[in-house]
Order: sequence, then C-alpha cells, then structure tokens
Amino acid sequence: MSEPAIKYRLIKKEKHTGARLGEIITPHGTFPTPMFMPVGTLGTVKTMAPEELKDMGAGIILSNTYHLWLRPGEDLVEEAGGLHKFMNWDQGILTDSGGFQVWSLSDMRRIEEEGVHFRNHLNGSKMFLSPEKAIQIQNKLGPDIMMSFDECPPFEQSHDYVKKSIERTSRWAERGLNAHANADRQGLFGIIQGAGFQDLREQSARDLVSLDFPGYSIGGLSVGESKQEMNKVLEYTTPLIPENKPRYLMGVGTADSLIDGVIRGVDMFDCVLPTRIARNGTCMTSKGRLVVKNAKFARDFRPLDEKCDCYTCRNYSRAYIRHLIKCDETFGIRLTSYHNLYFLLNVMKQVRQAIMDDNLLEFRQAFFEEYGFNEENPKNF
Repeated sequence: MSEPAIKYRLIKKEKHTGARLGEIITPHGTFPTPMFMPVGTLGTVKTMAPEELKDMGAGIILSNTYHLWLRPGEDLVEEAGGLHKFMNWDQGILTDSGGFQVWSLSDMRRIEEEGVHFRNHLNGSKMFLSPEKAIQIQNKLGPDIMMSFDECPPFEQSHDYVKKSIERTSRWAERGLNAHANADRQGLFGIIQGAGFQDLREQSARDLVSLDFPGYSIGGLSVGESKQEMNKVLEYTTPLIPENKPRYLMGVGTADSLIDGVIRGVDMFDCVLPTRIARNGTCMTSKGRLVVKNAKFARDFRPLDEKCDCYTCRNYSRAYIRHLIKCDETFGIRLTSYHNLYFLLNVMKQVRQAIMDDNLLEFRQAFFEEYGFNEENPKNF
C-alpha cells in the first residue's frame, strides 16, 4: 500500500485549549499549522506575485475547481504540466470541489442523486457536475489537496432537509474516493456538513471518518450564522476528526474567527475576504478595520498599521494609498492586498507561537482588546 500524499504531524497541544501546533507534509513541501491559505480563484491570488506570497509565509494557496474548469479548462492546465507549473507556484495548492459555487447558483441548478445540473454563469449553457467529474477535473489540475464534491445546505434549512443532504454528500464522498486516480500524489479530503444540528454533524463525521480520508474539512459555516453559532458547531465537530488528520475550516478569514477556530482545534483556513475588501480600500489592522479611502486619511502620512512591518507599511502612507485607490490605480490595490494577506498570515504566526508558549487565551484577550472586538456586537473583522 502506497504512502498517503498528505500527512499531518502533531508537534504540540496547547495546555488550556483544543489548539494544535503541527505541520502538513505535501508533495510540494511542508507548511506549519495553524495556517491561513490565500485564495487564488483563477490560478492567481489577485494582484499578488507568487514570490510575494512566499515572502510573507504562505505555504499553501487555494484555487477554484469550478472557475478553472470553465476557464481555461482542466485539459489545458494538465497540458501545461498542472497548476503548479501553469501558475509558477512550487509550494502547496488546494482546490475546492466546485460544489459551493454550484450551490450559489440556486436559481440555475437542479440537484439529483447523480449530480447537479446547472447553467454556466458566464454564458448560460447547460452543465453537469457529479462527484466523479469533480474528482477527474481536480486530478487533471494537479493540486496537492483536493476536496470531495458535497452539498452545502443553508444553515437555516430544516433538520429533515439537512439529514437527506448529508446522507447524499456521504454517498458522493464515497463515489469521489472511488474515482480518485492519483492517491499517491494528491490527498482527497472529506467534507463534514450538517448545518447547526449536532446529531447530523456527528452522523456526517462518522460516515466520512469510516472512509479514512487523509484529511477532513468542516463545511457549511460562515454562511450567515452568528459567530457564537459557528463556535458552538466547531466545539462539537472538531473532536470527531481523528487526531492524526488535518482539520480544515472552509471559507473563514476574519482574524477573530481564525483565533477562535484554532482554539477549537482547527488547523487550516481560507477565505477571499482579505483581497476582496482590499480592492475597496478596506484594511485589516491591529486596531481593527481601516477604510483608507475615507476622506480623513487624505493627509495622514502614517502607515496603514504602525505595528506592521509588511512591505506596504514600511514604504507607503495612508495618504498615498488613498490617492491611488481614489484614482483607480492598480498599485493601490496591490498595496492593500499585500497588507491584508500579510496581516492574517502574521496573526497565524503569532498564534503558533502562543500555542508553543501555552498562552493562547492570553494572546486572544490582548489581541481582541487592541482590535476593538466586542463579542456582544461583533464587527465583520
């Protein structure tokens, strides 16, 4: 039996929480955990060069199966030598299954046992995505970590609907596992669903753990539920995942939620948030949100965050960055994107040190106080 493509090594458990310090070994290198993964939907993290991402410590990035399937197509990427060569990235890559994008097309899709019929959001043409097809596309794209095809049921759906959904997702996961052609080169993760129902999360986890995936994702969170609801789900879901497998919380990218997710045992996170809000001039700082395009920063010659040592903060002022963004200059968006990604990656670096020092709760308290985060009335980030 061949060695799994993805291996997790537990280095240390924090004494006072469920937090874990570890590393994930992939065919394209090893990265420390907990880790935030920048999102490169179309094979690029918007405005960022691969070298910049490496410099700030991003050991793995995420790309999107659905969008790369549509453009430029998995066959072209395979012909180019796979995503790593195509995008000149020699470290870890994770691809999602495309399922979440299909579910977002709620008025243009039809779910059946075989898969999902939907319309291409670019030109309206009819398309079909099955568990087998999602795996075949990812096999050709060539990431280190692939996701099973699943349904992401809305958090407010009924217990009956979510139960049927997770049972279908479990059947799809097994079909995808059987279709996976490159288990020695690509690790396939199962995705635990169940909305806010503890019994269904437990059922979903049992089903997927029995299939012995090399890693597990927690899906269906950060989709409109409160932070308290998300934390509650994590508290009873992460312990269901085997300790020797990585735990990945999908679609979460605010500093407070990253810290709270780590406390509850999560190893990996991803989200488009830091680059998406950067394009509107919104920046993450140690003191909370800063909207640099606001008029009050027109003559503010301080860096975005006086505690940050990123390239942007070392070299450019709020006034200059505001000027660039107000003038629709791409360089301004590059600077805010760089800063936001660096900020989150640096938070995770500090979190890893806090786990090593067994003082993660103290770190959380100090970070939240400076950040201005009010748990009774939480900000978006």
